[in-house]
Amino acid sequence: MDALDLARWQFGVTTVYHFLFVPLTIGLGIFVAGLQTAWHRTGNEQYLKLTKFFGKLFLINFAMGVVTGIVQEFQFGMNWSEYSTFVGDVFGAPLAMEALLAFFMESTFLGLWIFGWDRLPKRVHLATIWAAAIGSNLSAYFILAANAWMKHPVGYEVVDGRARMTDLWAVLTNSTALAQVPHVIAGSFVVAGGFVLAVSGYWLLRTRAGMWRSAARAALLVTALAGAVVAITGDHSARLMYEQQPMKLASAEGLEHDTQGAAFSVVPGIEIPNLLSLLSDHDADATVQGTEDLQRRFEAEFGPGDYRPDQNVVFWSFRVMIVFGMTTVGLSVLGLWLTRRRRPFPAWLSRALLLALPLPLVAVIAGWLLSEIGRQPWTVTGELLTAASVSPGVSLAEVAISLTIFTLLYGALAVTEVVLLARHVRKGVEEQAPAPAAETREPSLMY
Repeated sequence: MDALDLARWQFGVTTVYHFLFVPLTIGLGIFVAGLQTAWHRTGNEQYLKLTKFFGKLFLINFAMGVVTGIVQEFQFGMNWSEYSTFVGDVFGAPLAMEALLAFFMESTFLGLWIFGWDRLPKRVHLATIWAAAIGSNLSAYFILAANAWMKHPVGYEVVDGRARMTDLWAVLTNSTALAQVPHVIAGSFVVAGGFVLAVSGYWLLRTRAGMWRSAARAALLVTALAGAVVAITGDHSARLMYEQQPMKLASAEGLEHDTQGAAFSVVPGIEIPNLLSLLSDHDADATVQGTEDLQRRFEAEFGPGDYRPDQNVVFWSFRVMIVFGMTTVGLSVLGLWLTRRRRPFPAWLSRALLLALPLPLVAVIAGWLLSEIGRQPWTVTGELLTAASVSPGVSLAEVAISLTIFTLLYGALAVTEVVLLARHVRKGVEEQAPAPAAETREPSLMY
């Protein structure tokens, strides 16, 4: 094992951990804004209690995401200086826009929301949480645009061994980004919906309060709709992968040789004829390139080397993403049907919603592994190999020390996060706002 291997492990470990908070922040912010909007429109104090309850969970998650995200920036200079040198001129613009526009907007208005209760007019205060939530989604857009450039570089030229941006608009409207952004954001709403469903399921097992039914029904609807968007955008992403990243597609399917009318491999030994070609090019007879044939072509184009990613990781992460994501969405559709027309939540459904909490998180992590490991051995497809991206002056011992420190730090943060969230969930909504003085109608976000 050398410094490159440990540097890759370090970036993978810290990024996977950071990515646990990102989708929940993106989706939960919009959900909290929706709850406050319901309170603003109806005056029902139970919506206010739910707003403050889920708002605090959102704040805990947001703070942890900021802390863990800082480490990502450190690593660019610590372990990946050659990569930073190559991409700096391109990444500078979208990352600066993310920090100065999106994150500044998100953090500023979130501060106003936190301290603006009973100080700002209700409409202005409502606007602050919407601005913060929109800022989170804008932040995701700029970061994903930079990430998409690594998969499909556009709007640049290489000068003196460095990528120089020639067209910012091309970078921000990269076809890969336009497919990736809605797919990731919709997946984030599935994660947030699954989180709200788990919390609601926990409380539905303890109380019959109408507010938890209302929150759960809203989350069921959000999760089901977001799942449909994930499926549609995933289909578009697969077509782009067929055109732009054929090695990733072939690895995800375990396809070794160019095949016309390629079958989709459900698991090794079980295939659906022609489905891979149909999904890749909307043509059942289309030819899909295989890993071994692509390897020979890439060697002829780029020189000797192994251009195949870790095919076991890519193959199985693709299936974990699909199965766990579909299970979450399927459970939400089933929940909507079982609780239609004001029918009560069955106890078994509440338990299932609680137990399903890890499923969407595992699905998005598997999707990230598919996306990033599938791009290997490139950091920038066709331009910069991962082996050429590592900092030349960093030793194996130095990377090992930083990896150990970050692992221990992230372990402590994980315990802190779980304890804070669990403690707040167990307290329930009564700790967040006093009970209304007069009787209010039952909440009805969606019946």
